[in-house]
Amino acid sequence: MPDNFKILDPETGFTSSVITDPQRFVGRTDLIENSIRAVNSKSSLITVFGKRGVGKSSLLRQIQLLATGDYDIANRAGLHHLVPSKKRSYYTVFYTCDSTINDINDLLLRLCTDTDEEDGLLRLVPDAGKELTEFSRTSSADTALDLKLAKWGKKGEDAENYASNLKADVVQTFRNFCSSVLNHNNKIWRRRDGLLIFLDEFDVIMNKAGIGSLFKSLSSSKIKFAVSGIADDLSELMDDHGSIDRLIEQGYAHVKPMSETETGKIFDTASSLYGGKLIFDSAIVPLVHQVSMGYPYFAQLIGRRSVEHANMQGTNHITVSILKAVFSEISEGKSFPSLEAKYQKAIGDSDGRATLLTLLAEEDVTIDEVDGGISLKNIRATAQDLNIEYMDQLVPRLIDRKFGPALVRKQDQRGTYEFLDPVFRAYVRLRR
Repeated sequence: MPDNFKILDPETGFTSSVITDPQRFVGRTDLIENSIRAVNSKSSLITVFGKRGVGKSSLLRQIQLLATGDYDIANRAGLHHLVPSKKRSYYTVFYTCDSTINDINDLLLRLCTDTDEEDGLLRLVPDAGKELTEFSRTSSADTALDLKLAKWGKKGEDAENYASNLKADVVQTFRNFCSSVLNHNNKIWRRRDGLLIFLDEFDVIMNKAGIGSLFKSLSSSKIKFAVSGIADDLSELMDDHGSIDRLIEQGYAHVKPMSETETGKIFDTASSLYGGKLIFDSAIVPLVHQVSMGYPYFAQLIGRRSVEHANMQGTNHITVSILKAVFSEISEGKSFPSLEAKYQKAIGDSDGRATLLTLLAEEDVTIDEVDGGISLKNIRATAQDLNIEYMDQLVPRLIDRKFGPALVRKQDQRGTYEFLDPVFRAYVRLRR
């Protein structure tokens, strides 16, 4: 073991979590540039969309920093010349949607009752930005659900109640809350230009009817929205996107897989975070970029596991042999339990289905065409050569929601499928 060897915490350099620290965020210069313009526009709606694992939530968190006046990410990206001399600044709300939100009423009810101390709307409502010391909800026969905010301000002050029948008129309650934020908070804090509400994982909301219209009616120089979700284009993210086309002219961010240069910055940043203690062979980045297909989430997982392997070998030098050991471990299903569980659920007890899934994952794979569909017709001959009989009988499980699904049909291309999660596709390509 080298005398200068030091055990390194894998999480210091690599993370699978949403990146909130601008020092860890790399690449996406064009998207950051668009975000600067969108944040400083008086009325644009900011939309962030792309595939799973591509870094949408991390980008949205960086936009939130821009909105609060923190332009570190812009300076790090070499975009200091785009930072306006008079920056618009906002009070921000950040909410991550989930699949139990069915429609606009459910969404607004969540926002109106979110007590998160850092990101919730209620922390800003109502009284001059003072700390919320008590939150309670009371029910009665005539009011259904009342929202009460009590004991705002210093001890001894009279309580100020905001009582609203949320179930009766949650939209109006939300409007009132939004309009009150600036009036109350700007009396005591440094004046800000508006309120910016971030909605992450927006795609999981089943019925989005009316939400676009709400954005349009509320959006102004003082109230703005930013949404993020899984989609190939805006029409998949917003049901009534046609009504808000003008709002998104400057806030359009289609997040795509990273280039090899951007993947390299993940590893450069990791080395920097370790104070230069961790060294990578020059061949590491091209190999990781190839197997990760440009998806930063998977590149981060591989980087973290490489540090763990290096620790076990008593070295701070990540060599190709260490990386290949990581790949070998993945191929045997010994790494990344969540991805392995998804793999086992998809293939069941069928070796033929496992081989078929691999063929599908490898079919026409290029970094620049990861959004392309997968045709069963194109792999049928190869499947027959590998003695996979009754291929069509193996596919239903792969598209069944009970078992994933691993694949979804491309609606615009008959007989064509795509992986629901491209990171899973990258995993399957390594799995043997």
